[in-house]
Amino acid sequence: MKIFRKKIEITSTTSVEIIDITDKVAEVVSLSGVREGTVLIYSPHTSAGIFVNHNEPMLLQDFTRVLYRLAPVDERYSHDLFELAKKNKSDGRSNGHSHCKVMLLGVSETVPLEKGHMILTSKQNIFVAEMDGARKRDIIIQVMGL
Repeated sequence: MKIFRKKIEITSTTSVEIIDITDKVAEVVSLSGVREGTVLIYSPHTSAGIFVNHNEPMLLQDFTRVLYRLAPVDERYSHDLFELAKKNKSDGRSNGHSHCKVMLLGVSETVPLEKGHMILTSKQNIFVAEMDGARKRDIIIQVMGL
């Protein structure tokens, strides 16, 4: 079995942003030389998630609206007071809502490979869901198989 790993960098420009990375993942799969196996897409962050869904602009707006409704920015989050409780230095972000949104999404997806290509339908794309931007994020793509 072969394992090929590559880090890609994503730059968000707004506080909440859904970024299609399907083509970047497909490039890594192609570079790997793996024909049959799986590709893992992993966000090593607690406020940026990964998900698979349809890339339709109004649907992406709906996703954002649902996430805001489930974890509103103006809610009281104990995490936003972590400096007081743990004497940690803040980066200036009150982002308890961001962590809660990512908890709902998850930080990874696994997609099967067949004949060197991801098995995704024409309605499926791979997204990074940035919940605490604007910032740069590393996303790890790991391709495993034969």
